[in-house]
Amino acid sequence: MSLELHGLKPAKGANKKRKRVGRGPGSGHGKTATRGEKGQKSRSGFSQKPGFEGGQMPLHRRIPKHGFTNKFAKEYAVLNVRQLNDFEDGTEITPELLTQKGLVKKVKDGIRILGEGELSRKLTVRAHHFSESAKQKIEQAGGSVEVVS
Repeated sequence: MSLELHGLKPAKGANKKRKRVGRGPGSGHGKTATRGEKGQKSRSGFSQKPGFEGGQMPLHRRIPKHGFTNKFAKEYAVLNVRQLNDFEDGTEITPELLTQKGLVKKVKDGIRILGEGELSRKLTVRAHHFSESAKQKIEQAGGSVEVVS
């Protein structure tokens, strides 16, 4: 076998002919075109809803439902007080600065600062929401808190 362009061909069994149904008796897939005899699936225009189980109660209806999702709930990007130690003393921390530094990936409804960890820097923090403990820790370190709307 040569390695010139005219000698190249696919590996044996790599290429398979497409099954063409409903193309006469000589094809072996004529007449009923592999749909079998009678029944819903043999008819033209047949389509089945996803999850349909032939009239049996479908799985998504057999399983008990519980819980609730509030579609009006706000989705905050969460940040802990200990993560603010990365900044220098006297820095004014804004939502824009936090996204720029990569501490917050995606801000949908705002940024919420939580009080996990300790803060050893004097910072001015501007965010959409603060937990009580976060507020206390920032103010104890000599910083200030501003709520952005």
